[in-house]
Parts: sequence; C-alpha cells; structure tokens
Amino acid sequence: MDAVQNWISNAPAERQEALVKLREALINRLPSGYQESVSGGFLHYTVPHATYPAGYHCDPKQPLPFISVASQKNFIALYHMGLYANETLYAWFTAEWPKHVKTKLDMGKSCIRFKKPEAIPFELLGDLFSRMTPSDWIALYEANLKR
Repeated sequence: MDAVQNWISNAPAERQEALVKLREALINRLPSGYQESVSGGFLHYTVPHATYPAGYHCDPKQPLPFISVASQKNFIALYHMGLYANETLYAWFTAEWPKHVKTKLDMGKSCIRFKKPEAIPFELLGDLFSRMTPSDWIALYEANLKR
C-alpha cells in the first residue's frame, strides 16, 4: 500500500470516501507541476525543488507548500495557501461558496474546515484547484515574501 492509500485508510471510516473524492478533485483539477506527498499526517501538494530550488522560506529543505489536507479530530481540513495570499481568489471563493453549500463557510486564513464530509462542494473545490499554476503560485509567493 502506498503512502497516500495508507493515509486515507488511517482516517475515520466515515471520512474515507470524502478524502478519496477530494484527492481525485486535486489530481484531476490541479494544473500540472505540483507534487503529491504525505508527511506529518497531511496529504500535501507542493512545488518541487526541481521547479523551485529555493524551497519554502521557513525551511528551504522543504518544497514550496501549496495545498494540504488533514483529517483532524472533528473535521477534514483543507489548507490552500493561494486563498491566503490572493485577495481576488479569496473574494471569488467566498462569493461562490453560498451557491454550492447551504451551510456557512467555516474558514480561517488558509484553512477550510469540513465538519460534514457529505457536504463538501467537490465541484467548487475543483474550480478552486484549477485556478493557480505552479508558476502563478511561485510569482505570488515571491511577491508576498518579505526577506
């Protein structure tokens, strides 16, 4: 069993189907160039060092993070760094949310929390995933990075 399948199978049974669908949306809709991995209990999509040798400024040995997914104690968490860094993308997403989901958006700066796996708006998330290429993310990251 590979690391991703192991990560999914270790999640609570009632979340596994949603995690599979979320991963499928990521794989099918993320622009090419992101790399999938599992570490620290998270499923990660990063810009690899081959594309961005500088890596993550907090730890340059790590690839540049973009999206991470976690099965937390009470919810599934989706961390999307582009939402945190791009006000236009954030405004689009928060305006679209009520068109797809009846419940209020439960979101921090980059973290979207899903307490009910059956209510995850996979179509909306797929649209979100498709909106930023690795080169777009690198440019935004560097523009916001204060060295």
